[in-house]
Amino acid sequence: MRVTGHDSLQVRRSLAVGDRSYDYFSIPEAAKELGDVSRLPFSMKVLLENLLRFEDGRTVTVDDLKAVAAWLKKRSSSHEIAYRPARVLMQDFTGVPAVVDLAAMRDAMVGLGGEPRKINPLVPVDLVIDHSVQVDAFASAMAFGRNVELEYERNAERYAFLRWGSKAFDNFRVVPPGTGICHQVNLEFLSQVVWTAKDGNTEVAYPDTLVGTDSHTTMVNGLAVLGWGVGGIEAEAAMLGQPVSMLLPEVVGFRLTGKLPEGATATDLVLTVTQMLRKKGVVGKFVEFYGPGLDHLPLADRATIANMAPEYGATCGFFPIDQVAIDYMKLTNRDAGRIALVEAYARAQGMWRETDTPDPVFTASLELDLGEVVPSLAGPKRPQDRVPLTEAKTGFASVLPALAGDTPVDARQKVEGEDYDLGHGDVVIAAITSCTNTSNPGVMIAAGLVAKKAAELGLSRKPWVKTSLAPGSKVVTDYLAKADLQRYLDEIGFDLVGYGCTTCIGNSGPLPEAIGEAVTDGKLVVSAVLSGNRNFEGRVHPQVKANYLASPPLVVAYALAGSMKIDITTEPLGKGKDGKDVYLKDVWPTPAEVDEAVRQAVSRDMFASSYGDVFAGDERWQAVGGGTSGMTYDWDSESTYVQLPPYFQGMDAKPASKISDIRGARVLGLFGDSITTDHISPAGNIAKTSPAARYLQEHGVEQRDFNSYGARRGNHEVMMRGTFANIRIKNEMVGGKEGGVTLLQPEGREMSIYDAAMEYAKQGTPLVVFAGQEYGTGSSRDWAAKGTVLLGVKAVIAESFERIHRSNLVGMGVLPLTFKDGTTRKSLGLDGSETVDITGLEGGLKPRMDVKATITRKDGSSQDVTLLCRLDTLDEVEYFRHGGILHYVLRMLLAQGEAQGTA
Repeated sequence: MRVTGHDSLQVRRSLAVGDRSYDYFSIPEAAKELGDVSRLPFSMKVLLENLLRFEDGRTVTVDDLKAVAAWLKKRSSSHEIAYRPARVLMQDFTGVPAVVDLAAMRDAMVGLGGEPRKINPLVPVDLVIDHSVQVDAFASAMAFGRNVELEYERNAERYAFLRWGSKAFDNFRVVPPGTGICHQVNLEFLSQVVWTAKDGNTEVAYPDTLVGTDSHTTMVNGLAVLGWGVGGIEAEAAMLGQPVSMLLPEVVGFRLTGKLPEGATATDLVLTVTQMLRKKGVVGKFVEFYGPGLDHLPLADRATIANMAPEYGATCGFFPIDQVAIDYMKLTNRDAGRIALVEAYARAQGMWRETDTPDPVFTASLELDLGEVVPSLAGPKRPQDRVPLTEAKTGFASVLPALAGDTPVDARQKVEGEDYDLGHGDVVIAAITSCTNTSNPGVMIAAGLVAKKAAELGLSRKPWVKTSLAPGSKVVTDYLAKADLQRYLDEIGFDLVGYGCTTCIGNSGPLPEAIGEAVTDGKLVVSAVLSGNRNFEGRVHPQVKANYLASPPLVVAYALAGSMKIDITTEPLGKGKDGKDVYLKDVWPTPAEVDEAVRQAVSRDMFASSYGDVFAGDERWQAVGGGTSGMTYDWDSESTYVQLPPYFQGMDAKPASKISDIRGARVLGLFGDSITTDHISPAGNIAKTSPAARYLQEHGVEQRDFNSYGARRGNHEVMMRGTFANIRIKNEMVGGKEGGVTLLQPEGREMSIYDAAMEYAKQGTPLVVFAGQEYGTGSSRDWAAKGTVLLGVKAVIAESFERIHRSNLVGMGVLPLTFKDGTTRKSLGLDGSETVDITGLEGGLKPRMDVKATITRKDGSSQDVTLLCRLDTLDEVEYFRHGGILHYVLRMLLAQGEAQGTA
């Protein structure tokens, strides 16, 4: 990989650290030409350094550098830059399809007469297998072993494919299953804060930056590493040396003062921050935290806040380098020389924060006194819907009628074979899960202390609660054991179930059969309480309609209480072994107890042992076959997990001479606000009546072996059938009925969205989708865009888009368009029976230009509507012209090979 550009401003300098010397691109030296940039936000200084290092007069120019300096005056900019992250991070759900695409590109390169070795990551790529373990077994000492066994049985084909990829591709490493969650592994081990690479005989130092194929890549912003989630499509382009095209961002400052009060946790803080920032409106913006409160905010708490950036809508949630970051690097066993480099580099570049450092200049700012944070939950459907713990009971009661529908709010249902019944609000899942909180020793130790106090008083989980503990790394297991807390967690049902993202991404596993039947038969609105970051409809479990995010100790408390209809701040959690009522205050630890346990239990040697040989894996991983060992993959046509995708079929070496208008398009879906990528491309269970289930059954897969959509992301046949198939999605064309159904036009026949799309494909009819605000919120799922294009959708017309999904649509050659001047699908009176012409494309696309949509109604009348083309940059226009970013990259690499061949 090219490490540096031309350095027109002559700012390359040498930095001595101990007995070593590094070159770096000096921001203070650049300021002599650009003007004072000392009060740029720290995150903007990272972007400036990136541009300084790669300035070459072509992709990065001196004008780009001047635009960053000019940002200080306007505090915003419409200037486009080409940004090159140092590395790429993947998890296996999003990583498998990315590796599938790379393998398919190698096949396509061969087909076009090129050299397959050209398709190779040019920057370091780490893939962590963390999204495949499911909670089948629980509340048992055997749970972990059984879940791992099932994980390998279900995912043998995927794992073999990834083993092949780790051998076939350069710059590509795989962290095996059972190690931890990618973001926690990234925080605790992979990230270096300051990266280094060879440039000839010289070692160059520069900020550690990355993009990741998971939206919670932002977690590492807590360690001053600038990174955010992108679609797998963008990540693949970054791997292949393409810059990330972006506009210079607005940066919203979030000033923190004071310290957290007794009883409040980092989770309560992040739910408060998420609510505040969602209200402020930071979609597509950087958020940077500053102020004296940072002095009292441990690194783990910072990472918890940064993790939730997608939930508050920001591109990132950045914290600067300071002594807290240095201390964390020491705790987590980073190399002493690297730690010294980080501090020296940060000080030399003006990137070091101290208490008396002048505040940066921000686009806008808001402030929070940490002392005002109170214990909270968020739910029942969105992470920004914070509810103070004292109001959780009344909050649930207020939403219950809408969730229950025709079912009486006091309904109860007998559980077959048990001596209890279930009702609305009963907690059937209590899960300590997800990267957000399991990386934080404070809240994990607090959960263990709640369990200890509860067990000693004689409490246990209610028998209808499915409990689970899925740590983000093995370090958590080590310190819970050393603190002598795991045995108490086990005693009340929180046995280890696996290392990875489980309940938070829908891998909660089945409810016990009798419980599930009672929920279904009684049409009950049961609840889940989880220490995760996502609680969108249908995500956690298809039978659970009310999902609440909470801190790990509150997850334990709700497992003891067993119901959202109990005010756990005033009502008893249960009766102790002495027959007396036990209250939350009786089991809640003091901050001093938590701090002392953390100090005694968490040590540097735990990180050293957990990450000592992290890429080797256990005996199971080492026994996984690696498929073929050649440059191209030997595809198995019988596989239901990994298939060669059709993106490059019929591809020519050059794109068409002009872009065609879209004419005679039918409406596939008419959707409301906040349609998430969970709605568009679910990662949870495959419903037994769905088109995807039908496909699997036709290929000899029994229902018990369906696995999840996420596990089958390497097979486009499954994923395109799962697109728009979420059980909670509502298509207004069918009166808002839940599930992935539509009306085939013009006859108006109801059928699944997939089946309708295939009928339209036979007719050669292009498709469009209409939607409301914030279309595509949620995880950075490339299949939400890939499935869309494979169904034949040419354009998505919405009131607004979430950043990542809009970019992914462009990356797959789908045109994102937004309404203008207050126009909406509702103001137009659309019902889905219309045909749509989108014109103005053939005359030449420009970023953010206006295009015309002509809507023809069933009665023959028509209406012209002006839309904004959301191809935001010149690079995006070029990607769209080629049919997608992968096609663009493939053609560029082919052309380079041909040029070298004739040179």
